[in-house]
Amino acid sequence: MDLSGKIDIVEGISEQAFRRNYLDRQKPVVIRGLAGKVPAGRKWSLDYFKNTMGELSIDVFDNGNKNAAGSAFTSPDLKMKFGDFLEIISKNEPSTLRMFLFNLFKYNPSLRTEFPCPAFFRGLLSHMGYMFFGGKDTTVRIHQDIDMSHVLHTHFGGRKRVVLIAPEYSTLLYRLPLNTYSLINLDKPDYKTYPALHFVKGYQVILEPGDSIFMPAGYWHYMTYLEGSFSTSYRKLPNTSNVLRGILNLAVYLPLDKLLNKLFGKDWLQIKLKIARKRAERLLNKNRMPHFEDALGI
Repeated sequence: MDLSGKIDIVEGISEQAFRRNYLDRQKPVVIRGLAGKVPAGRKWSLDYFKNTMGELSIDVFDNGNKNAAGSAFTSPDLKMKFGDFLEIISKNEPSTLRMFLFNLFKYNPSLRTEFPCPAFFRGLLSHMGYMFFGGKDTTVRIHQDIDMSHVLHTHFGGRKRVVLIAPEYSTLLYRLPLNTYSLINLDKPDYKTYPALHFVKGYQVILEPGDSIFMPAGYWHYMTYLEGSFSTSYRKLPNTSNVLRGILNLAVYLPLDKLLNKLFGKDWLQIKLKIARKRAERLLNKNRMPHFEDALGI
């Protein structure tokens, strides 16, 4: 696996330049210090939310729960006060606790005025702002967003490692059928079990506080909180094919996967793994040639 690809890094960007150079080309980009241009960049911190919304009761997920590793539909592991959770992840100690797709704007609408969707990214989904919190060394498994939208992900309060891989590599990443995630470990790739990973190429970047990264629709991403910190994501509609794929994921594939999991239990996960390996093996056998990337169409 080669993650040495270079992501463009810019200090600011106009709507025209963003559309021409990145959105239309389905190319990721990092915008340095974007949050510093709005009140959130000066105000938002773990302490800020602890002091203003600490009594809020929230759902927390624990990466230590191995039972959820093979499922696309996870349920919260804990319920606690927001302030208690923030106190835990603010310590400079490894943690397995995180929150994701948390609509904090719903509980405090004024937050939208502190960090509105940036002008160059606005569209029909501009109101869909979600927040993500994680403790030191907490990881987010490699996945595609199930709705297949474009995402602008802005980080606050610490550093975050982001790995991006283009959707063309989905089969080589052993994507599970009916799902948008894989069970591979990007920190310790198992090339013996997953030999197709040798041919995967991608990018990695460290987001500093206030930085944003544009993740085009369908891009695989794997994230690591290097310190206890948090992020906000805004979404933008993709092209028609990805919109349809997102609808299928949500309305057909996810419910079907849930039903099969209920019927077959852990055996269903093993079936999915076997199918993913067979797909990757067929692609490797079909393309054992010098110009492997040309055969993939990437």
